Amino acid sequence: MAKEPMAISPRKPAANNGDIGAGQAEIDLREYALGWPDYELLDAGDGKKLERWGEVVTIRPDIQAHFKPGWSWSDWLDRADWEFEELSSTQGTWKNLKQQAPEHWDIAYQQLHFGLKLTKFKHVGLFPEQQANWRFIAARVKPGQKVLNLFAYTGAASLVARANGAELVHVDSVKQMLGWANENRERSGLTDIKWVLEDALKFAKRELKRGNRYHGIIMDPPAWGLGAKGEKWKLENHLADLIETARGLMHPGAFLILNTYSPKVDLADLQNAAEQCFAKNQIEIKQLWMQTKTGKALFYGNLLRAIR
Repeated sequence: MAKEPMAISPRKPAANNGDIGAGQAEIDLREYALGWPDYELLDAGDGKKLERWGEVVTIRPDIQAHFKPGWSWSDWLDRADWEFEELSSTQGTWKNLKQQAPEHWDIAYQQLHFGLKLTKFKHVGLFPEQQANWRFIAARVKPGQKVLNLFAYTGAASLVARANGAELVHVDSVKQMLGWANENRERSGLTDIKWVLEDALKFAKRELKRGNRYHGIIMDPPAWGLGAKGEKWKLENHLADLIETARGLMHPGAFLILNTYSPKVDLADLQNAAEQCFAKNQIEIKQLWMQTKTGKALFYGNLLRAIR
């Protein structure tokens, strides 16, 4: 399933005004992704976010930034190289704010390297909030274990797992995404990733019939989009099937990571679907957040982790 043609608009958490402070129950649900030397969430507010990717600074729309930013708009414009202007809910154009600003550039995360570029879908090739999951993967994966990454996009989670010694199967239904991911593999000096161009859920079901099992399953499905043959996809219609199929593919002790960016899937939906396949003590339900340099807190979506 293509990650590009989708609206990333998770359901708005209650009483989020962009401040870090929250009630204890809400704090317990939050997991914060952390910036790193080549990435910073500088500020957010008024429906936009200001980000630094290496030496390049972008302004992108974000429905969750429904609060006042920490800096003024003139401060943003002083810092930014590019601003994405939406033409529809799924596409737009980039406005150049600084002469000589590159349209293609590279950044690093630890020993990994990623090629970024401006796309008409507002993305640049990396979802930095997934740093929270990269930490989890790095802590869990052991050399020689088999990991399956579904809806795998440009491969950040695949590269983290491979760099930690996993045997990696990377699945995406968009040929250009596989090519981009393979370029990132080459940049990072890694080898031996199995690339699969196919609908992620269909591939997973075939793996189940073949009796293949994994020590880790990573799924980052789009909220909505089109499959390899133009099939319409809505995450809420496939959530239970995704979790059940993943459960069947897991060795005892294996982990599952499932991100949900859909406004149709809230924490209760995620919990209920997970409890059909896992015991309560095997499940962790979280909200993904990131803190800005100006002290705001931006919500990115809901997250299921499970251990069989």
